[in-house]
Amino acid sequence: DGAEPGAPAFRVRAERLAGGGILIVALPLDEVRRTLARLVAIEVFVTLLALGAAVGVGLWLVRVGLRPLEGIEATAATIAAGDLSARVAEDDRTEVGRLGRSLNRMLGRLEQAFDERAAGEERLRRFVADASHELRTPIAAIAAYAELFDRGARHRPDDLERLLRGIRSETERMRRLVEDLLVLARLDEGRPLRREPVDLTDVAREAVEAARIVGPDRPVLLIAHGPARVIGDRMALRQAIDNLLANVRAHTPPGTKATVEVAVDGEGPVVVRVRDDGPGIPPEHRDRVFERFHRVDAARARSRGGTGLGLAVVAAVAAAHHGEARVVDPAAEGSSDGHRRGTVVEVRLPGGAASGSDSARPVSGG
Repeated sequence: DGAEPGAPAFRVRAERLAGGGILIVALPLDEVRRTLARLVAIEVFVTLLALGAAVGVGLWLVRVGLRPLEGIEATAATIAAGDLSARVAEDDRTEVGRLGRSLNRMLGRLEQAFDERAAGEERLRRFVADASHELRTPIAAIAAYAELFDRGARHRPDDLERLLRGIRSETERMRRLVEDLLVLARLDEGRPLRREPVDLTDVAREAVEAARIVGPDRPVLLIAHGPARVIGDRMALRQAIDNLLANVRAHTPPGTKATVEVAVDGEGPVVVRVRDDGPGIPPEHRDRVFERFHRVDAARARSRGGTGLGLAVVAAVAAAHHGEARVVDPAAEGSSDGHRRGTVVEVRLPGGAASGSDSARPVSGG
């Protein structure tokens, strides 16, 4: 152990001989050291080579495994640029592929939500523009009447009566318009309606009686097929029937006959059908009459006082009760010549418990 560094090393063996001497054998360790050095070098080299190969294979596997994530990153960048229709690749064999499938479902819902929001914003803009357009006319008319009053009409009884009648008419128009707007706004917000048993036959009877008083120049007939019970809001359903009858008064000449029929379709829905013998709705407008502020008259004439919201309220009330409103072709309503005139509007609502099936009980009137 006390040898200087770099000095030759030996392996020494000493053994006492039988004759009294000592045999000492010494072998140099240089070859052994060179062999050990080579073995250490080989092991270090193999170890480094194995580590390098493992790192290289690992990096390759990581890149292969993360390649779908690069696709997801590119897709996210595309979506961030405004293309909501972009989708990522799907592969059920890997976790990343399954993640892509989940992301695609989420992206589909997001795209649908954005589309619905854009459509809603467009409807809102159109709704506000139409409402402003409708309110501008009566406000301008009232302002004109007030100006005429200031110019001396107050001193002429005939002119004063005409001005007051005009102001009253325009005020009534604005009142109806605002009420319809409030109803549509509440229904659009999804405010819950009252849920109680309602007999539509009684509701229709009340509406018919009111229509006879408001418009005595138009006979109204009620045909009731026994009790017709639904679950819903009585006031909202009454307003829907009132609007249907008001639509008859607004768009038909005096003397036009109207019929309100309430029927139960077996175990199916309850049907409220309002039919008149007026000029009818052109076929190209039948699918749009329930749109807000839509008028058959292209000039949007207001001579008859309509607001363009009556049938929209009917459709909204029906939808809020999980039903539907539609215009029926009059020619399909039993006309012998197939050319029956008039308008038939039908509201179908889910039936409630114990709807009657009594025979028809026509109630004449007008």
